[in-house]
Amino acid sequence: MNVVIIDGQGGQLGAQLVKEITAKFQNVDVIAIGTNAVATAAMLKSGAKKAATGENPVAVACRKADVIIGPIGIVIADSLLGEITEKMALSVSRADATRILLPMNKCENLVAGFSTVSTAALISDTVSKLERLLAEGK
Repeated sequence: MNVVIIDGQGGQLGAQLVKEITAKFQNVDVIAIGTNAVATAAMLKSGAKKAATGENPVAVACRKADVIIGPIGIVIADSLLGEITEKMALSVSRADATRILLPMNKCENLVAGFSTVSTAALISDTVSKLERLLAEGK
């Protein structure tokens, strides 16, 4: 299974996701895509074996993904302080992959119905959802 993790800014969310997912699932091919070099470097440091940076890698990785994981802003153009281009947002939203989007109330995008939950709890729930997809044979 190809799992694409997309993150921007400092890449800390993506780094935590890479660390948790690579530790728990040996049969998953994780591809880390940063919207900037800092985010990519953070995910590589956390154990990603494959990584790239920028708009075109997002588009290419999304075409090959079974699951795409990242903050909800990856489907909103100009989010993450302007790092998500229209092409990136469309690539994620049009992918045939299952998307696991983490609700983050940041960068002028507020998610209604979302109470303050720790990043650790969001990551734990993400890993549980990925585990369920793997069990279902996605």
